[in-house]
Amino acid sequence: MLTNTDIIILGGGCAGLSLAMRLASLGESSPSVVVIESRTNYTNDRTWCFWGTGTGQLSHLVRHRWAAVSIATEERRVTLDCSSTPYQMIPAETFYTAAVEAIGAAPNIELVMGESLTSEPWKDGKLWQTRTTAGQRSAKMIIDTRPSRRPERDEAILWQSFSGQEIECDAACFNPDAVTLMEFSPVKNGRITFLYVLAITPTRALVEATVFAPDPLSPQDLAAELNAGIDKLTNGVNFSIIRSEHGILPMGLAAPISSLDATYVRAGLTAGGARPASGYAFQRIQLWADDCAKALADGKPPLSHARDSWHIRAMDWLFLRVLRARPEIAPDLFLALFSSKNPNTVIRFMSDCAKLTDCAAIILALPPWPFLREIPSGLATRFFAALGGRSR
Repeated sequence: MLTNTDIIILGGGCAGLSLAMRLASLGESSPSVVVIESRTNYTNDRTWCFWGTGTGQLSHLVRHRWAAVSIATEERRVTLDCSSTPYQMIPAETFYTAAVEAIGAAPNIELVMGESLTSEPWKDGKLWQTRTTAGQRSAKMIIDTRPSRRPERDEAILWQSFSGQEIECDAACFNPDAVTLMEFSPVKNGRITFLYVLAITPTRALVEATVFAPDPLSPQDLAAELNAGIDKLTNGVNFSIIRSEHGILPMGLAAPISSLDATYVRAGLTAGGARPASGYAFQRIQLWADDCAKALADGKPPLSHARDSWHIRAMDWLFLRVLRARPEIAPDLFLALFSSKNPNTVIRFMSDCAKLTDCAAIILALPPWPFLREIPSGLATRFFAALGGRSR
């Protein structure tokens, strides 16, 4: 058991493990690291998806790719060709296995499972101290990837809640050539509801009911939408449930809890790891892990997530405010967004690598009046605070 290390990583989820893998690749030159994870074992509890742009890190873990994605309402469907930047999937079990193997082979890194903090870290001189269920540990630096807040109303502009089941059918029910990114249901009670379908084979798919709403939702809250969606897709065909997953992602968090000092930084979903307007996080986390590991290898303090450019922050903030104020127009907004004549425009925008011309094209593709009406509705002060007030 490593009790005195260079770095403690709190949380062995996507962010914590991604950084640990990058440090493991340094071999003997890696700083000494302990990753503390409260789970006793990893399960196939989630699925990470992204377009094939940006970092090539972990691309060997991709288990499925799609050349098209579609957005649909009851009246219309738009299909986007993404063959040049395929939509990709990494199952959690594949990621966790690779991470555990890489860390296990690293001489200076330890992953401890089933261990939790019994008090928050404190600094004693130049060292951070933590008390855990296994005893006391100390380190020069802490990288805290734990959620910095509970999902609660008004902690974010919206919450993206999803509940899904991976199912195997007795007959073909799915199109494995395209992802159904969003198939909208009529908006009710201010909730933007849609079905997300990752068809792996004609008989096997991950089906998720997803809701954008001011309140975070439990699997029980989403059960009716999920069951209705699966019934519609299977149309009476028998199926078996392979596994289930549930998650809640922040969309436009209130100002995050700041890092305590240069030697204690926060990372992960609630510290800038998730794109506010979409909830996509995997590629952002990989880019952060690259940058943070490089800084640590160079003897510098750890890094938190890079700040989005001012125009992306402004666009995301305003888009989310409109979705919250006018949820009934959300399906039409997403249809307009994905109807771009150049598919790479929306893909780059969703993947955090948009050019200024892409941002201009996105603005021109959307109807202006809902956005113009939202700015002067008593929110101007918050708007400008959002542009300059987030520090990571």
